[in-house]
Amino acid sequence: MPKRPLRLPADARRLIVAERYDYAAGTVLEDHTHDAAQLLYAVSGVMAVTTAAGNFVVPPLRAVWIPANVVHSVAMQSDVSIRTLLIHAAVARQLLNSVQVVSISPFMRELILQAFLEPARRRLAGRREWIVRLILDELTVIPAVPLHLPRPRDRRLRRVADALLADPADARTLADWSLTVGASRRTLMRGFQRETGLGFEKWRQQVRLQAALARLARGEPVTTVALDVGYATPGAFATMFRRALGRAPSRYFRD
Repeated sequence: MPKRPLRLPADARRLIVAERYDYAAGTVLEDHTHDAAQLLYAVSGVMAVTTAAGNFVVPPLRAVWIPANVVHSVAMQSDVSIRTLLIHAAVARQLLNSVQVVSISPFMRELILQAFLEPARRRLAGRREWIVRLILDELTVIPAVPLHLPRPRDRRLRRVADALLADPADARTLADWSLTVGASRRTLMRGFQRETGLGFEKWRQQVRLQAALARLARGEPVTTVALDVGYATPGAFATMFRRALGRAPSRYFRD
């Protein structure tokens, strides 16, 4: 089925607004919102975006889509160079309707960078029109990637989640946790699946991946990171990392 054409506002000056920022590691942008949707892309470094829906880690080659008026904060887990596209809310509602991490292809990356070279005008015309229309077209097919960490609401599940976020290497099983938080193993297992959409082991893997990305971005050795986040061997960590991000951890930031 052919895609439905996007309905564009008459004034194109604010259809896509390109902004760039550079932040030092540890910088936190506290809770805020935008009237436009935001595509937040890290040219280099790793940032973590937090919303009511959970945590979203954003390494290079990835971006996070944030719909208009969604409250969010951004924490820089290393030195980060950001390129952000603010997209008119009326157009954004025709694209993606939830916060999600998306994969940035080499083509999309170049489109984002080119958007900074073209001045905004009231009417779309010439080279800028092609760039804007290509960006919007790419956003209709851009693939989501599993770098979202949903936060459970149940107080017993939150105790488990908070402990793992504080120490990703914590190897306690759900049977162990059941004794700690006063709920059966089955209750915890069902609770994680119901409230986060992930099984417990998958949820813990996401915690470890997010923690590892921040440390790898700071240049820490792969072996040290693998062991510190709870993997018995660097090989097991590398297998998980490659499945999640498509490259070995030793190459991801170097490439």
